[in-house]
Parts: sequence; structure tokens; C-alpha cells
Amino acid sequence: MRRWHSRRLLVGVSLAAALLFAGGAGRAQGTSDFASLEKVVLEELKQTNTPGAAVAIVCGNEIVLARGFGIADVETREPVRPEMLFRLGSTTKMLTATAVNILAEEGRVKLDAPIGTYLQGINPKLAQVTALQLLTHTAGVRDEAPMFGLHDDAALGAGVRAMDEGFLFAPPGEVFSYSNPGYWIAGYLAEVVGGKPYADLMQEKVFAPLGMQRTTLRPMLAMTYPLAQGHSNNAEVIRPAADNAATWPAGSVFSNVTDLSRFVIAVLNDGRLDGKQILPAAVVKRITTGYVEYPGREEATYGNGLTIRAFRGVRMFEHGGSRSGYGSLIRMLPDQKVGVIVLANRNGANLSQTATAALELLVPLAPAGAPPAPKPVPLTVAESAQYAGAYSQTAKPDVEFVLLNGQISLKSGTGLLPVMKLDARRLVVMRPGAAAPQEFQVTRGKDGRTLYLHQGTRALKKIGQGSATRPDAHSPR
Repeated sequence: MRRWHSRRLLVGVSLAAALLFAGGAGRAQGTSDFASLEKVVLEELKQTNTPGAAVAIVCGNEIVLARGFGIADVETREPVRPEMLFRLGSTTKMLTATAVNILAEEGRVKLDAPIGTYLQGINPKLAQVTALQLLTHTAGVRDEAPMFGLHDDAALGAGVRAMDEGFLFAPPGEVFSYSNPGYWIAGYLAEVVGGKPYADLMQEKVFAPLGMQRTTLRPMLAMTYPLAQGHSNNAEVIRPAADNAATWPAGSVFSNVTDLSRFVIAVLNDGRLDGKQILPAAVVKRITTGYVEYPGREEATYGNGLTIRAFRGVRMFEHGGSRSGYGSLIRMLPDQKVGVIVLANRNGANLSQTATAALELLVPLAPAGAPPAPKPVPLTVAESAQYAGAYSQTAKPDVEFVLLNGQISLKSGTGLLPVMKLDARRLVVMRPGAAAPQEFQVTRGKDGRTLYLHQGTRALKKIGQGSATRPDAHSPR
């Protein structure tokens, strides 16, 4: 195999000047640090079987590094360049949320008003959710992510109007549950109140003002620019490329690291870019304010298209993206005014080691590592009886805990795996051969009785009590 090529582009001010960012938290670095970053990137590309990536680093109000690594297409062997477009996946959500908040700032939509105030012909129950609930994943809308569908502008509205009340699996405002369809609805809301197709609305309100010159939702426009091809997990070009205009607001923006750096600079500087107030400061504040607890072991909250959490001693805004052929990760350290954008051309490639190494060039992060997790212990008989049952966002069980001899086990294929607990809210299952236990987080509804089981960032509602399984000759006693 021919060795991958890479090309460096340093943009803006000199490295030494760029490191003098607000607060004096940075430390001067030599060019050897960029060599160390290259080593991390190329190693992570190899580990994840990802053909290529583009990386940009932002400091203060400048892009200090924009560089391509690896190859954009395994067939042509063309090297990745910083100006190449990638499809983002869910990092699109912070851009959609920005557009909705701009419309709110203009007085066209109230974030806490039922969306039925603005949208005609949608399901009456869906009409009761608010824009803020959609943007914070608290609307109770189930999740799905169909990659293929129609390509015309009408598909978004048609898809939202076709949603029935089955898309609501939980009462609005009750529980955080990551939902791509929630952002489809938010994008359609922006389209209707903005008076033009979603893709054009995004161009007018977000991309053009920020100078994101090649960023677009439209595949036929994206293909006229240098484009990194999307690849499968086997590092093969995906044909045909996936597209579904009905899902664009949740994860389909085409962009490059230089365009996205302009958005990051604006967020880090309260909406200012190139010496001008491009985004209203109130918009930046709303998208970066945590409104709801984000499920997981670490303390975190979710804003509008961004997660807010502590990361190795610093405050961080971040979001990752995953879609057919591509992956992305954007991290911003607001107190140090430093950000990193990583775009990759393999299914869901999340190059977190690369993103961390890039941040470490400019910010002294605390040593890696987390406090040791509590040791799993058995559930009590009462807890087992309470948690036993099926959990889902639909009528079909996604997770089922079976009660056996007063203890619950996770139904997995034809077998059962014992369930333990880490604390009052976290359950764990150790799968054979897995490096780490599978973790679930238990959340109660506002009535104190309804149970939700977070599997990652998605909540599953308890839909059935389940029945006790009688011990047989092969059951432990």
C-alpha cells in the first residue's frame, strides 16, 4: 500500500502570537508539537481503520492550524486537504440550534411556546412540544436515523406532518433522550417561521453571515467542491452516498474545518468574528447553557446542540457526529478560547485521541484518568422486582430484564446475563469478552413511578412488568 500523504496549512497569525490567548493559560510550543500531533492522528487513523481526517485548531479569534491527514478516497489515493468537505453527522445540531435561536432573537418564534402555534397539519400531541424541548432532547420524541430517502426540499415538512403520536414515547419535558427526529421537527419549525426551505434558511441565517463559504446542506452543490468520500468500516467507498432531505436538520451539513472554525471562533467570542458582532450574544449564551442533566458517569448537561461538561480540569462544550461514511468531533474550551474540529471519512469515526492531543498543544490539561468506578454489587430482591420488565421507545422491547430467583438478568439472545448495580441509579452488565461493563442509568418520571432506562444517551420507557422466571434444573439456586 502506498504511504498516506499529508499536507500542512498554517492559517492566520504566527504560532507564537496565537498562543497568547485570553487568561494566559497557554504555553509556548515549538513545531515539534505539531509533529507529535501528526503522530497521534496517524496512529488513531490506523487503529480505527479510517482513511483520512482534517483537523483545525482555533485560538482566540484565529485559526492556528488547519491540516489534512491521510487520504480522502481509498481509490484515488488523493490526500486530505483542509478545504475538503466532509458530511458532519450530529455536529449539525449545534448549527440548526443556532438558526432556531436566531429566529427567536428576531421575535419570529418563542422557544417556550407549543410548536403548534406555528406549524399547521402536525399531530395534535406533537403540536404541544416546545422548540426548547426539541433542542434540549426533552420533548419525549423517540429516536431513529434513516440514512436514505427523498432529496427534495418538500421531504422535511412531509416527514414531520406524517409523524403520529407514536413518535412521543414520554411526556414532553419529563426525561432527556437523544432524538434525531426532534431536530427534524426543529429544522422544519425554522423553515416555516423563516419563510424558506431549511437549507436556504441555514444559508441565510448561519453560513453566509459567518463566512462559511462552502458549507451547505445540498449534495449537488457539495459535489462541486473538493469532497472527501465517505467510507465503510472496511474502508471502502460507500456507493451510493446516503442522503435523506427529511433528516437534514439532525446531521447532514457538508462543511470543512476552516468553515467550521469560523463558527467556533464566534461561539468562543460571544458571537464576534472578524471584529464584528455576527451572532447575537444571547444566541451564543442560550446554545451553550446547560438546561438538563446529560446521562452518564460524568457530570454534564445539555444545551442546544452542545454538551457542557468538565474535561480534565477545564470547562468544555462539545458534540460528536456519526453518519454513513463520516464522523466528526468539535470541542471548545470557552475559558481559554481554544477549540478543535476533527472531521473523518469513515462511518462514525470519533477521533477523540486526536482532539485531545490538539487541545493539549495549547492548554495544560489535568492528567488523564478518572476516579475508580464503584465495585458492582448485587441488587436487593426489592430492586430486582422493581426493575424487572421490558423497556423501549415503541411497543417492541429493546431491553428486557428477566426476574430469576429474586434477581434480574439481561435477556441477551437466548441467554441471560446477570445485572449488578454501581449505585442507586446505575446498573451494569458484564458481557463475555467485553473490555468494560455495559452500563444503564435508571431515571424516574415526574410522577415518581414511571421508570426510564438510559442506554447511552437514549431513554427507554418501561413498557411491561415482565413475569418471574421459575428456576429449573439448570438455574442457579
